[in-house]
Amino acid sequence: MRYTYCPHCGEKLGEKPIGDEGLVPWCGNCQRPVWEAFTTAIIAAVVNEDNEVALLRQGHISANTYVCVSGIMKPGESAEDAAVREIGEELGLAVRELRYMGSWPHKNGDMLMLGFCAVVEKDELTLSQEVDSAKWVPFDEALPLIREGSIAWRLVRASIALRRGERP
Repeated sequence: MRYTYCPHCGEKLGEKPIGDEGLVPWCGNCQRPVWEAFTTAIIAAVVNEDNEVALLRQGHISANTYVCVSGIMKPGESAEDAAVREIGEELGLAVRELRYMGSWPHKNGDMLMLGFCAVVEKDELTLSQEVDSAKWVPFDEALPLIREGSIAWRLVRASIALRRGERP
């Protein structure tokens, strides 16, 4: 999000050169820079001991392909806590092991996705209201169900490699 007015005092922002950042939005009243805001979210490839990954259908994200568990971090919440919470909320599963896999800017640029591989014990999936459907998919069948090149596709591919003892 690009600010036009200072989110602290409401004054219209100007610009000021700051170090190697170049011209940045500046509040003359508060005497400080106002950086662009973005949302931080988690995305998780949820895998089990049977070499399967949980894939979800969420119509508000895609009508044609499957996705991974994802969600917005809440204020004061760590990325790890957000991943565990979202997996519990969306699939009803408890996380045994969690590994950070990397970060990706979302295509619209105002969201940063922090990716995890989450290991759970295989169990029935208990879906939240925001999930249309979900299923366990064997590793070898997962990638064709996800939009190629997407953040979910890259995360699942890396998580499968990790679980197989290969280089992610």
